Amino acid sequence: MYKDVLRSIENIDIYPVVSLLIFVLFFLGVAIWVIRMPKDFVDHMKSLPMENDDELTNHQP
Repeated sequence: MYKDVLRSIENIDIYPVVSLLIFVLFFLGVAIWVIRMPKDFVDHMKSLPMENDDELTNHQP
């Protein structure tokens, strides 16, 4: 039943190609962003979970 409905739609064969293209472009964009990320930013983000929270709690009322 579902196959007949999908076969009746014109140009349905383009949707898998478009979705794969969107996925690949997004993946490549994220990969390029990670590769070009500055080393000091990575080190800062890596050390965030280990920072002391005393400075943050002292400033709150």
